Amino acid sequence: MKIFKNFILFIFIILTISCSKSEKVSIVKEKNIETQMIEAFKEGYDELKNGDVLFAAKKFNEAELLYPQSRWAPRAALMAAYSYYSQDYYYDAEYELKRFLKVYPNEKDIPYAHYLLGMVYYEKIVDEKKDLKPLLMAEQKFKFIEKNYPNTDFALDSSYKLDLIQDYLASKEMYIGVHYMKKKKWIAAINRFKNVVNKYDKTSFIDEALHRLVELHYNLGLIEESQKYASLLGYNYQSSEWYSKSYKIFNENYKTKLEIKKEKEGIFKRFKKLLY
Repeated sequence: MKIFKNFILFIFIILTISCSKSEKVSIVKEKNIETQMIEAFKEGYDELKNGDVLFAAKKFNEAELLYPQSRWAPRAALMAAYSYYSQDYYYDAEYELKRFLKVYPNEKDIPYAHYLLGMVYYEKIVDEKKDLKPLLMAEQKFKFIEKNYPNTDFALDSSYKLDLIQDYLASKEMYIGVHYMKKKKWIAAINRFKNVVNKYDKTSFIDEALHRLVELHYNLGLIEESQKYASLLGYNYQSSEWYSKSYKIFNENYKTKLEIKKEKEGIFKRFKKLLY
């Protein structure tokens, strides 16, 4: 029994020594990897400052892969995304940000990642009249930020961007509506301008949309409908040029101050010619 106990003790000592050696090797190895990772991160940061964003992103990716368990790994992943974004490589930035959100869902920088992804979609807006997809994706992302991170600077800027997006969407409706007017497709045009009034009433296009509805309904003989929109326009946007145009529809002898001024100047010029 004593011999057996001694044998067990011997085995335990051997295992303890083996484990200690293994742990030491592991710690040394991890330190070496972490050092390499920090060096790769620093190199990526230096290259980003120098403007070589592609090499910078490569180094940040390398840093992340070297030591995925490190607290530096998510930072490296996010810096890779930002590197691409900073020089308009939006598709690469989008890929990196989506990967970051999937791999590091509990990181403290998650709000920033969502915001940067929203900015990627926003910057991809080339012609809102032709391609609405980036516009709608940006809108969705900024609304998500407003809802989930309301007390942040990201939410504040998201709110501002949403106002601009509303203007973009309204401009598209106006563009199509005017196009239908030129084609004499009156009902289709009316529906587009109504969309602006009902959906985008806080945009800079609302007064023009109301005027178009005044004009179209009047020309179709729908005088009451025309007057309804004229009243809305007059009540809310009396100083607008579009109100002046709508006013003329119901008042043929109406003249704007600018027209009166020009007319007076014209009379004065003719009078001067008579004198000289």
